[in-house]
Amino acid sequence: MLKKLFQVFRPPQTPATPDPDAELALGALLVRVAQSDRDYQLEEISLIDRILARLYQHNAIEAAKVRAACEKLHAAAPETDTFGKLIRETTGLEERLAALDALWEVVLADEREHPGEIRIVEDARKAMGLSRNDSDKARKRAQDKLLAVPDTTAASAIATDDTTPQEPQS
Repeated sequence: MLKKLFQVFRPPQTPATPDPDAELALGALLVRVAQSDRDYQLEEISLIDRILARLYQHNAIEAAKVRAACEKLHAAAPETDTFGKLIRETTGLEERLAALDALWEVVLADEREHPGEIRIVEDARKAMGLSRNDSDKARKRAQDKLLAVPDTTAASAIATDDTTPQEPQS
């Protein structure tokens, strides 16, 4: 009885955030970029899910669960460079370059670059030990994917690398 009384006055415990690994760190950075303009759109959420599925071989449900965990991790607010350093320390160059590509895909998803998004990508790039040239190339690859898509489903094509034209069905 006394225990219940004390629990009433004790603040509720927040659910523990998962210990980040490179996947969760990248996911949290993707969420951070998408939310930085204070307009977290369904298009960006879907893009993050598709990027996580592509990079880590998840099905759609697994990717959504990972993104949800990344949203919690982002909300816990470790610094951007903490996530970048974790990625640098636990992955090779190829994976870090893929992470940078993914960040640029999210920045360009709404076809507008916001200063806050650019700042996050730059902080992450530096923390991942990548050069400005690496970032410029990653941005160009993301732009090329976006330009290769003729309609408004550019974000979908970016995430799936599906930039080949489809033949009309009869």
